[in-house]
Amino acid sequence: MRFKVTLDKKPIHSSLVSCVGWTVGDDIYSCADDGKLMKKALKTGESTRVAKLEDEIYPTDLDWFPVNMSGKNITSDFFALSTTDGKFYFITRVGKFDKSVVAHKGAVTALKWSIHGTTLVTAGEDGVVKVWSRSGMLRSTLAQTGMPVYSVAWGPDSERVLYTSQKMLVIKPLAPSSKPILWKAHDGLIMKVDWNPINNMIISGGEDRRYKVWDSFGRIIYASQSHHYPIMSVSWSPNGQYFAVGAFNTLRLCDQTGWSHSLEKPNTGSIYSIRWSYDSTLVAAACGNGHVLLGAVVDDRLEWGDIVVTLTEQDMIIVENVIENTREKLEFRDRVVKMSIGFHRFIVATTSQCLVYNTKTWSNPVIFDLKGLTTNLIIIGDTVFGVVDSVQGISVYSYEGRVISSPKYAAMRTDVMNSSSIAISGDTLVIVDDKDSRVFHVFDTQTGREITEKPLVHSQGIAQVALDNVGDTNSRSLAYIDKNNELFLIPVRQPHPMTKVRKIGIMVTALRWNDKTSMLSAIQDGKFTVWYYPRAVYIDEDLLTKGVVYKDLSDFGKSPQIVTFLGHHATLRTSNGSLISTALSPYPTILQNYIRKNAWADAVRLCRFVKDPALWASLAAMATTERDLETAEIAYASIYEADKVDYISHIKQITNRNMSNSEMALFCKQPAQAETILLQNRQIYQAIQLNVDLFRWRRALDIAVKHKTHVDTVLAFRQKYLNDFDVEETDATFIEYGKEIKVDWDTVMNKVKMETEQN
Repeated sequence: MRFKVTLDKKPIHSSLVSCVGWTVGDDIYSCADDGKLMKKALKTGESTRVAKLEDEIYPTDLDWFPVNMSGKNITSDFFALSTTDGKFYFITRVGKFDKSVVAHKGAVTALKWSIHGTTLVTAGEDGVVKVWSRSGMLRSTLAQTGMPVYSVAWGPDSERVLYTSQKMLVIKPLAPSSKPILWKAHDGLIMKVDWNPINNMIISGGEDRRYKVWDSFGRIIYASQSHHYPIMSVSWSPNGQYFAVGAFNTLRLCDQTGWSHSLEKPNTGSIYSIRWSYDSTLVAAACGNGHVLLGAVVDDRLEWGDIVVTLTEQDMIIVENVIENTREKLEFRDRVVKMSIGFHRFIVATTSQCLVYNTKTWSNPVIFDLKGLTTNLIIIGDTVFGVVDSVQGISVYSYEGRVISSPKYAAMRTDVMNSSSIAISGDTLVIVDDKDSRVFHVFDTQTGREITEKPLVHSQGIAQVALDNVGDTNSRSLAYIDKNNELFLIPVRQPHPMTKVRKIGIMVTALRWNDKTSMLSAIQDGKFTVWYYPRAVYIDEDLLTKGVVYKDLSDFGKSPQIVTFLGHHATLRTSNGSLISTALSPYPTILQNYIRKNAWADAVRLCRFVKDPALWASLAAMATTERDLETAEIAYASIYEADKVDYISHIKQITNRNMSNSEMALFCKQPAQAETILLQNRQIYQAIQLNVDLFRWRRALDIAVKHKTHVDTVLAFRQKYLNDFDVEETDATFIEYGKEIKVDWDTVMNKVKMETEQN
């Protein structure tokens, strides 16, 4: 990936350009020390003067009012411009000065609208940071540093402001009396900062000639090598996937973790400001020699199995099959905004259309128009895909181009969604709430309605979600990582799913499901971890720990990412940006294919041939899930689980089907389900005895009282239990019923014998 840089033959301005900004309609506004406010139309390439500042007034920063992507009006009609006379101005797109506000003593060095556009923050040479209303009324003086503040940025929640203070970075909450977070970030003056609302990461650049990446707590993620010149500008792409860095005759494109995709050396002088287009495909840069540089992101590359697709130009993609040695050229009438590949489909979104290709033919793509001006994201499932755009929100499509549904929740914002906060399968869509990351919404893709009455709530914020695309709807599993880096699994399509949440890993930073099987991979504590059958956690947690393999990643650097997990191959991106493929055993894939065909005998033969305990553990879990007791007995015996083999033998001898199903549920550590099976089939005594055997005395008594039977049986077994331990009864409910009902052991045992003989 790199920037394709374009410069006009003649500079737009006659002196240093200090600030630039984009409109949704792909117009670039720039202002320079010559006092001219210029507009360049990207489609025509023409530049026109919009307005002229008064003499001896010089611009310092420019920020367009945020676009409301969820509303019908997706245009931004004005921007804020700061100047050296201590004022900021509200200027319309046609150059009308609507308002001027005296803000600081000395120059206003920086300004920034909050994400929702409700507030504006300014910083000045006087060392003061101020917060203003949308109409330009002063709300608060946030900080008084005594030294010039050169750059400011809003936090993702618009409740915190990041600003520079010499060599320090400071995060100050808006709430009064809140303590700021501050740390020494550079060895020289910090010139520019930016804070991305999607990945919640901070970048900074300064006169020490370095740029650095930080998390929101001030912990260093990446520090660059020293450049030849001071870093004058840094800017995140709106989608949070990469950022741009500007210096003297230097423009660099970097991944979100800091490593550099490309380095361009245009003849521009110092680059004082960089702004991205709304679709994250273009940058405009303010140059010291009067130019406004345009950089297009090209050479973006995606891989899926044998297929490699490369965006060589803004309107051209090259497709290569590395096995068949074939090459296809795909040309488009408009600029490519997003592309995604998976499940034998390649989807391209341009500024006006969406094209769906079959990777087996590449001819006659399905084409339909897009109504949104900005496509933020494409997510792919096995039978459907989703498009997140600026107008329609989220739209779920079939691969024939038909709109299936448009899921949404109250006050949903699509501009902050990313691939970590949304996941899709053929029947299910999961979205992490943009206002509270602890909350996630589960939708049915066919109807667009939420499956649960209320959104699901986790105890911590959720960092990443992923849905498996294998199996039937009832077994659909959601894996997610929370902010504590703990990995959880939940069956989202089953009743009361939050009661079935299971933690399966800690210190997890990334995850990905396999495309063909139920295997789950993760980056865990410096290891590449693969669970052959993670749903085993619902059957037997011992099987989960036995059915896992690890690969050491110490040579992969810090924070590697999983790019693909196809079949028995995984592709990981290392900390320096290189892609490395790692191979796994092919036998788990073969085993799960056998299970889908109900070829249990073949599955057993495979495990006997491989002699891998992890494979046997996976087979035991899958056989137990499918209630194939013969296979489960063999698999458990092969991993030396004698007690479980004995219990399965006991279940096999039960002739009553309901009792057998109840015992299997109990074997899978699901006593509530075991009880429900018995009660639904009117086997009241067995349900009572089940709870007595589990020492769930109160529940056993509740069932007996509700059905008006065997109350004395529960009281008798309870009294025997207490007598065995020489303990007095303390439960008021049992004491009360003990006074009302006389317990006769002979009567109780006769009733038990009668119930036993009937079943």
